[in-house]
Amino acid sequence: MTVRKAWIVAGALAGAGLSFVMLLVVGVYVVAGNIVNGVGGKSVGLAKGAVPAAYQTLVQKWGNHCPAINPALLAAQLYQESGFNPNAKSPAKAEGIAQFIPGTWATHGVDGDGDGDRDVWDPNDAIPSAASYDCALAKYVKSVPGDPTHNMLAAYNAGPDAVIKYGGVPPYSETRTYVKTITTLEKSFAAPVSRVDPSKQAAGAIYFAQKKLGTPYLWGGNGTADQGGRFDCSGLTKAAYESVGITLPRVANDQYNAGPHPKRSELLPGDLVFFSTDLNNSRAIHHVGMYVGGGYMIDAPYTGAVIRFDPIDTAEYFGATRVTEDGAKALPTTV
Repeated sequence: MTVRKAWIVAGALAGAGLSFVMLLVVGVYVVAGNIVNGVGGKSVGLAKGAVPAAYQTLVQKWGNHCPAINPALLAAQLYQESGFNPNAKSPAKAEGIAQFIPGTWATHGVDGDGDGDRDVWDPNDAIPSAASYDCALAKYVKSVPGDPTHNMLAAYNAGPDAVIKYGGVPPYSETRTYVKTITTLEKSFAAPVSRVDPSKQAAGAIYFAQKKLGTPYLWGGNGTADQGGRFDCSGLTKAAYESVGITLPRVANDQYNAGPHPKRSELLPGDLVFFSTDLNNSRAIHHVGMYVGGGYMIDAPYTGAVIRFDPIDTAEYFGATRVTEDGAKALPTTV
């Protein structure tokens, strides 16, 4: 959960609002697309299925509201704020799909659909308001050193005065996490503008996994109908690669041997990433996810959680495998 302090035009920092993620199935076509120049503009489109259909036109239009943002960045921000849930409400009274607190909404909410009112619960108003607010913040902190996109997002989260005070992203762990998460997931929401590595099969496996975002975890889950379409970690990766014609073993520590092992710095989207309680023993691997770029994976984490994006850089990160057909064929597929 991320705490953001609201900016009211008077310049005062108002009460805090909690930004939170409630994951939704948002099957993103490709997560390795490049963001052109890292700024807004009509050259940046949304990946197929990245945003719920009801909001796609709004996000595409308002994501080009100013040069400081783009549709993929706005989509990632809305995903981080509410998981595209227009009814989201935090304990600190942050409301709607963009998680505005009342004081900020009163000043920065816009009538996006021209129906004569400004309704924080209506995405037709809230999404344009988020884009307009981003643009206003970008102008307000434009003289601050550092990455302007990072500073804008930090201002949305912690308030522009904090960004000005610290000369960039303030040293608040929740704000730094907020900025890092959105700028990383931005690539996941962008339509690719160049060839996606390492292969069409990897892209297809990612596509399968992203369609399962928000699905509850089930230990031993293989995604079958009698299991409610639920997966555990290795069940998800096995099904994802099975969807593109590659059959993997069922359990994570066997999947580790399905191909060569790229270094952390060599990871490509589609690589499997593994986690172990013993960093010297692949048989102690207990978790696997699918790398999507920017230090993040899609994984089915544990009982009580849902399939989601998670960072890979933890103390238990063991290594990675670039799945190959030959590597998979050389392994037993039953346990």
